[in-house]
Amino acid sequence: MTSSTYFASQLEEWIFFKYLEKYFLYVIIYSTILLVVILIPFIIPLCILFFVYLSSFFFLIYQRTHKLQEDYSSNRWDSVRLTVANKWDGFARFWNGYELHGTENLPDGPGLIIYYHGSIPVDYLHFLYRLFILKRRLCYSVADEFVFKLPGLKPLIDLMGFMRGTKEECLNVLKNGHLVGLSPGGVREALFSDHSYKLLWCKRKGFAEVAIDAKVPIIPMYTQNVREGFRTFGNITLTRWLYEHVKIPVLPPYGGLPVKFRTYIGEPIPYDPNITAEELVKKTKAALQSLIQKHQQIPGNVCNALKERFYEEKKKD
Repeated sequence: MTSSTYFASQLEEWIFFKYLEKYFLYVIIYSTILLVVILIPFIIPLCILFFVYLSSFFFLIYQRTHKLQEDYSSNRWDSVRLTVANKWDGFARFWNGYELHGTENLPDGPGLIIYYHGSIPVDYLHFLYRLFILKRRLCYSVADEFVFKLPGLKPLIDLMGFMRGTKEECLNVLKNGHLVGLSPGGVREALFSDHSYKLLWCKRKGFAEVAIDAKVPIIPMYTQNVREGFRTFGNITLTRWLYEHVKIPVLPPYGGLPVKFRTYIGEPIPYDPNITAEELVKKTKAALQSLIQKHQQIPGNVCNALKERFYEEKKKD
Protein backbone atom coordinates (compact mmCIF):
# COMPACT_ATOMS: atom_id res chain seq x y z
CA MET A 1 0.00 0.00 0.00
CA THR A 2 1.42 3.34 -0.99
CA SER A 3 1.52 6.23 1.45
CA SER A 4 -1.03 8.16 -0.57
CA THR A 5 -3.45 5.22 -0.50
CA TYR A 6 -2.92 4.77 3.25
CA PHE A 7 -3.59 8.44 4.00
CA ALA A 8 -6.69 8.37 1.77
CA SER A 9 -8.12 5.40 3.67
CA GLN A 10 -7.34 7.06 7.01
CA LEU A 11 -9.04 10.22 5.83
CA GLU A 12 -12.15 8.29 4.81
CA GLU A 13 -12.29 6.58 8.23
CA TRP A 14 -11.85 9.89 10.01
CA ILE A 15 -14.62 11.54 7.96
CA PHE A 16 -16.91 8.55 8.59
CA PHE A 17 -16.42 8.61 12.36
CA LYS A 18 -16.80 12.37 12.53
CA TYR A 19 -20.04 12.05 10.58
CA LEU A 20 -21.21 9.22 12.84
CA GLU A 21 -20.30 11.16 15.96
CA LYS A 22 -22.20 14.19 14.71
CA TYR A 23 -25.42 12.39 13.89
CA PHE A 24 -25.36 9.50 16.39
CA LEU A 25 -27.30 11.46 19.01
CA TYR A 26 -29.99 12.33 16.46
CA VAL A 27 -30.29 8.67 15.49
CA ILE A 28 -30.76 7.68 19.13
CA ILE A 29 -33.35 10.43 19.76
CA TYR A 30 -35.41 9.66 16.66
CA SER A 31 -35.23 5.91 17.29
CA THR A 32 -36.44 6.43 20.86
CA ILE A 33 -39.31 8.63 19.70
CA LEU A 34 -40.31 6.06 17.09
CA LEU A 35 -40.22 3.27 19.69
CA VAL A 36 -42.37 5.29 22.12
CA VAL A 37 -44.91 6.06 19.37
CA ILE A 38 -45.11 2.35 18.53
CA LEU A 39 -45.50 1.32 22.17
CA ILE A 40 -48.06 3.97 23.23
CA PRO A 41 -51.13 2.01 21.98
CA PHE A 42 -50.02 -0.98 24.05
CA ILE A 43 -49.21 0.79 27.33
CA ILE A 44 -52.67 0.51 28.93
CA PRO A 45 -53.22 -3.15 27.87
CA LEU A 46 -49.81 -3.94 29.37
CA CYS A 47 -50.73 -2.07 32.55
CA ILE A 48 -53.93 -4.09 32.83
CA LEU A 49 -51.95 -7.31 32.38
CA PHE A 50 -49.59 -6.09 35.11
CA PHE A 51 -52.56 -5.41 37.45
CA VAL A 52 -53.90 -8.90 36.76
CA TYR A 53 -50.61 -10.50 37.74
CA LEU A 54 -50.23 -8.16 40.72
CA SER A 55 -53.68 -9.23 41.95
CA SER A 56 -52.77 -12.89 41.55
CA PHE A 57 -49.51 -12.35 43.43
CA PHE A 58 -51.36 -10.52 46.22
CA PHE A 59 -53.81 -13.44 46.56
CA LEU A 60 -50.89 -15.86 46.79
CA ILE A 61 -49.09 -13.82 49.46
CA TYR A 62 -52.33 -13.53 51.47
CA GLN A 63 -52.85 -17.28 51.30
CA ARG A 64 -49.30 -18.01 52.45
CA THR A 65 -49.21 -15.43 55.26
CA HIS A 66 -52.65 -16.36 56.65
CA LYS A 67 -52.15 -20.09 56.03
CA LEU A 68 -55.65 -20.45 54.63
CA GLN A 69 -56.59 -23.90 53.37
CA GLU A 70 -60.35 -23.43 53.10
CA ASP A 71 -62.28 -23.91 49.89
CA TYR A 72 -61.97 -20.84 47.68
CA SER A 73 -65.72 -20.23 47.89
CA SER A 74 -65.40 -19.80 51.66
CA ASN A 75 -66.27 -16.44 53.22
CA ARG A 76 -62.84 -16.35 54.85
CA TRP A 77 -61.45 -15.20 51.52
CA ASP A 78 -63.86 -12.26 51.30
CA SER A 79 -61.57 -9.74 52.97
CA VAL A 80 -58.78 -10.20 50.42
CA ARG A 81 -61.30 -10.30 47.57
CA LEU A 82 -62.71 -6.99 48.81
CA THR A 83 -59.26 -5.42 49.04
CA VAL A 84 -58.41 -6.32 45.45
CA ALA A 85 -61.92 -5.41 44.28
CA ASN A 86 -61.61 -1.91 45.75
CA LYS A 87 -58.28 -1.35 43.99
CA TRP A 88 -59.68 -2.49 40.64
CA ASP A 89 -62.82 -0.44 41.13
CA GLY A 90 -60.72 2.62 41.88
CA PHE A 91 -58.92 2.17 38.58
CA ALA A 92 -62.25 1.63 36.76
CA ARG A 93 -63.70 4.84 38.22
CA PHE A 94 -60.57 6.88 37.52
CA TRP A 95 -59.81 5.72 33.98
CA ASN A 96 -63.25 4.95 32.50
CA GLY A 97 -65.70 6.60 34.91
CA TYR A 98 -67.14 3.10 35.23
CA GLU A 99 -70.84 2.69 36.01
CA LEU A 100 -72.93 -0.42 36.60
CA HIS A 101 -76.66 -0.28 35.87
CA GLY A 102 -79.40 -2.86 36.32
CA THR A 103 -78.18 -4.86 39.31
CA GLU A 104 -81.84 -5.13 40.32
CA ASN A 105 -82.24 -7.48 37.36
CA LEU A 106 -79.91 -10.02 38.92
CA PRO A 107 -81.75 -12.82 40.73
CA ASP A 108 -81.05 -13.53 44.38
CA GLY A 109 -80.53 -17.15 43.41
CA PRO A 110 -78.71 -18.74 40.48
CA GLY A 111 -78.66 -17.24 37.01
CA LEU A 112 -76.67 -17.31 33.78
CA ILE A 113 -75.21 -13.97 32.65
CA ILE A 114 -74.59 -13.77 28.90
CA TYR A 115 -72.40 -10.85 27.88
CA TYR A 116 -70.84 -9.25 24.81
CA HIS A 117 -67.09 -9.88 24.65
CA GLY A 118 -64.96 -6.78 24.03
CA SER A 119 -61.40 -6.82 22.68
CA ILE A 120 -60.20 -7.12 26.28
CA PRO A 121 -62.78 -8.25 28.85
CA VAL A 122 -61.60 -5.60 31.30
CA ASP A 123 -65.17 -4.32 31.49
CA TYR A 124 -66.24 -7.77 32.67
CA LEU A 125 -63.57 -7.67 35.39
CA HIS A 126 -64.90 -4.26 36.43
CA PHE A 127 -68.36 -5.82 36.68
CA LEU A 128 -67.12 -8.75 38.79
CA TYR A 129 -65.36 -6.51 41.27
CA ARG A 130 -68.14 -3.91 41.46
CA LEU A 131 -70.70 -6.68 42.03
CA PHE A 132 -68.63 -8.08 44.86
CA ILE A 133 -68.28 -4.64 46.45
CA LEU A 134 -72.02 -3.96 46.23
CA LYS A 135 -73.41 -7.37 47.17
CA ARG A 136 -70.47 -9.42 48.49
CA ARG A 137 -71.44 -11.90 45.82
CA LEU A 138 -69.07 -13.94 43.67
CA CYS A 139 -70.02 -14.49 40.05
CA TYR A 140 -68.31 -17.55 38.60
CA SER A 141 -66.94 -17.05 35.10
CA VAL A 142 -66.25 -19.28 32.11
CA ALA A 143 -62.85 -18.45 30.58
CA ASP A 144 -61.12 -19.64 27.44
CA GLU A 145 -58.75 -22.59 27.77
CA PHE A 146 -55.65 -20.51 27.00
CA VAL A 147 -56.24 -18.44 30.18
CA PHE A 148 -55.55 -21.52 32.31
CA LYS A 149 -52.24 -22.06 30.50
CA LEU A 150 -50.90 -18.62 31.44
CA PRO A 151 -48.29 -19.00 34.20
CA GLY A 152 -48.83 -17.36 37.57
CA LEU A 153 -52.59 -16.77 37.38
CA LYS A 154 -53.84 -19.77 39.36
CA PRO A 155 -54.47 -17.83 42.63
CA LEU A 156 -56.57 -15.23 40.78
CA ILE A 157 -58.39 -17.90 38.75
CA ASP A 158 -59.28 -19.89 41.86
CA LEU A 159 -60.27 -17.00 44.12
CA MET A 160 -62.38 -15.13 41.56
CA GLY A 161 -64.18 -18.26 40.39
CA PHE A 162 -62.91 -18.67 36.83
CA MET A 163 -63.56 -22.08 35.34
CA ARG A 164 -63.21 -23.97 32.07
CA GLY A 165 -66.97 -24.20 31.81
CA THR A 166 -67.82 -27.81 31.09
CA LYS A 167 -71.53 -28.48 31.18
CA GLU A 168 -71.24 -30.45 34.42
CA GLU A 169 -69.15 -27.75 36.07
CA CYS A 170 -71.62 -24.99 35.16
CA LEU A 171 -74.61 -27.05 36.30
CA ASN A 172 -72.94 -27.77 39.63
CA VAL A 173 -72.20 -24.07 40.28
CA LEU A 174 -75.73 -23.01 39.30
CA LYS A 175 -77.35 -25.71 41.43
CA ASN A 176 -75.38 -24.37 44.39
CA GLY A 177 -77.16 -21.03 43.95
CA HIS A 178 -74.41 -19.00 42.26
CA LEU A 179 -74.30 -16.72 39.24
CA VAL A 180 -72.33 -17.83 36.19
CA GLY A 181 -71.07 -15.41 33.52
CA LEU A 182 -70.01 -16.40 30.03
CA SER A 183 -69.72 -15.01 26.54
CA PRO A 184 -70.85 -17.37 23.75
CA GLY A 185 -68.73 -15.36 21.30
CA GLY A 186 -65.60 -15.79 23.39
CA VAL A 187 -62.20 -15.02 21.90
CA ARG A 188 -63.58 -15.12 18.35
CA GLU A 189 -65.95 -12.27 19.18
CA ALA A 190 -63.15 -10.40 20.95
CA LEU A 191 -60.90 -10.60 17.89
CA PHE A 192 -63.28 -10.26 14.96
CA SER A 193 -66.23 -8.19 16.11
CA ASP A 194 -65.82 -4.45 15.59
CA HIS A 195 -67.41 -1.05 16.23
CA SER A 196 -70.67 -2.42 14.76
CA TYR A 197 -70.95 -4.61 17.91
CA LYS A 198 -71.97 -7.67 15.91
CA LEU A 199 -72.44 -10.86 17.95
CA LEU A 200 -70.29 -13.74 16.69
CA TRP A 201 -71.76 -16.83 18.32
CA CYS A 202 -71.52 -19.23 15.38
CA LYS A 203 -73.82 -22.15 16.27
CA ARG A 204 -73.09 -22.30 19.98
CA LYS A 205 -76.01 -23.40 22.11
CA GLY A 206 -74.34 -25.05 25.09
CA PHE A 207 -75.19 -22.14 27.38
CA ALA A 208 -78.89 -22.51 26.50
CA GLU A 209 -78.78 -26.23 27.28
CA VAL A 210 -77.18 -25.44 30.64
CA ALA A 211 -79.83 -22.82 31.48
CA ILE A 212 -82.64 -25.23 30.60
CA ASP A 213 -81.14 -28.15 32.53
CA ALA A 214 -80.43 -25.97 35.58
CA LYS A 215 -83.85 -24.25 35.29
CA VAL A 216 -82.33 -20.79 35.71
CA PRO A 217 -82.96 -17.42 34.02
CA ILE A 218 -80.60 -15.91 31.47
CA ILE A 219 -79.54 -12.30 32.02
CA PRO A 220 -78.07 -10.34 29.05
CA MET A 221 -75.28 -7.87 29.76
CA TYR A 222 -73.17 -5.47 27.72
CA THR A 223 -70.77 -2.57 28.32
CA GLN A 224 -71.22 0.68 26.44
CA ASN A 225 -68.18 1.88 24.41
CA VAL A 226 -66.10 -1.23 25.16
CA ARG A 227 -65.03 -1.39 21.50
CA GLU A 228 -63.97 2.24 21.55
CA GLY A 229 -61.75 1.61 24.56
CA PHE A 230 -59.76 -1.23 23.05
CA ARG A 231 -59.22 -2.52 19.52
CA THR A 232 -57.69 -5.61 17.92
CA PHE A 233 -55.97 -6.46 14.65
CA GLY A 234 -58.94 -8.63 13.73
CA ASN A 235 -59.28 -7.14 10.25
CA ILE A 236 -55.83 -8.44 9.32
CA THR A 237 -55.79 -11.75 7.47
CA LEU A 238 -52.82 -12.95 9.51
CA THR A 239 -54.81 -12.57 12.74
CA ARG A 240 -57.62 -14.81 11.50
CA TRP A 241 -55.17 -17.35 10.06
CA LEU A 242 -53.24 -17.55 13.33
CA TYR A 243 -56.40 -17.88 15.42
CA GLU A 244 -57.88 -20.60 13.23
CA HIS A 245 -54.65 -22.60 13.51
CA VAL A 246 -53.57 -22.09 17.14
CA LYS A 247 -56.87 -20.98 18.75
CA ILE A 248 -55.25 -18.28 20.86
CA PRO A 249 -55.03 -14.49 20.34
CA VAL A 250 -51.45 -14.15 19.07
CA LEU A 251 -51.47 -10.47 18.12
CA PRO A 252 -52.04 -8.19 21.16
CA PRO A 253 -54.94 -5.75 21.53
CA TYR A 254 -54.20 -2.06 21.60
CA GLY A 255 -55.80 1.18 22.77
CA GLY A 256 -56.95 1.81 26.29
CA LEU A 257 -58.47 5.24 25.74
CA PRO A 258 -60.29 6.64 28.81
CA VAL A 259 -63.73 6.39 27.20
CA LYS A 260 -66.90 6.10 29.25
CA PHE A 261 -67.76 2.55 30.32
CA ARG A 262 -71.30 1.77 31.43
CA THR A 263 -72.28 -1.85 31.99
CA TYR A 264 -75.98 -2.53 31.48
CA ILE A 265 -77.66 -5.62 32.90
CA GLY A 266 -80.85 -6.37 30.99
CA GLU A 267 -84.10 -7.89 32.14
CA PRO A 268 -83.83 -11.63 32.79
CA ILE A 269 -85.23 -14.21 30.40
CA PRO A 270 -87.13 -16.53 32.76
CA TYR A 271 -86.86 -20.30 32.64
CA ASP A 272 -89.38 -21.85 30.27
CA PRO A 273 -89.74 -25.65 30.35
CA ASN A 274 -91.35 -25.64 26.91
CA ILE A 275 -88.58 -23.86 25.02
CA THR A 276 -85.84 -25.62 23.05
CA ALA A 277 -82.14 -24.75 23.24
CA GLU A 278 -82.21 -23.34 19.69
CA GLU A 279 -85.17 -21.11 20.51
CA LEU A 280 -83.52 -19.92 23.72
CA VAL A 281 -80.34 -19.03 21.81
CA LYS A 282 -82.37 -16.86 19.40
CA LYS A 283 -84.25 -15.25 22.28
CA THR A 284 -81.04 -14.49 24.19
CA LYS A 285 -79.30 -13.12 21.12
CA ALA A 286 -82.25 -10.85 20.37
CA ALA A 287 -82.30 -9.59 23.98
CA LEU A 288 -78.58 -8.81 23.95
CA GLN A 289 -78.75 -7.11 20.55
CA SER A 290 -81.68 -5.05 21.78
CA LEU A 291 -79.67 -3.99 24.84
CA ILE A 292 -76.76 -2.93 22.63
CA GLN A 293 -78.97 -0.99 20.21
CA LYS A 294 -80.66 0.79 23.11
CA HIS A 295 -77.48 2.08 24.72
CA GLN A 296 -74.80 2.09 22.02
CA GLN A 297 -74.17 4.44 19.13
CA ILE A 298 -73.61 2.17 16.12
CA PRO A 299 -71.11 2.33 14.61
CA GLY A 300 -69.18 3.25 17.72
CA ASN A 301 -67.37 6.57 17.76
CA VAL A 302 -64.24 7.20 19.82
CA CYS A 303 -64.73 10.98 19.97
CA ASN A 304 -68.28 10.66 21.27
CA ALA A 305 -67.18 8.04 23.80
CA LEU A 306 -64.49 10.40 25.09
CA LYS A 307 -67.00 13.24 25.16
CA GLU A 308 -69.33 11.13 27.33
CA ARG A 309 -66.45 10.44 29.68
CA PHE A 310 -65.30 14.02 30.21
CA TYR A 311 -67.69 16.65 28.90
CA GLU A 312 -70.96 15.13 30.15
CA GLU A 313 -69.47 14.20 33.52
CA LYS A 314 -68.17 17.75 33.89
CA LYS A 315 -71.69 19.07 33.24
CA LYS A 316 -73.05 16.76 35.96
CA ASP A 317 -70.49 18.09 38.41
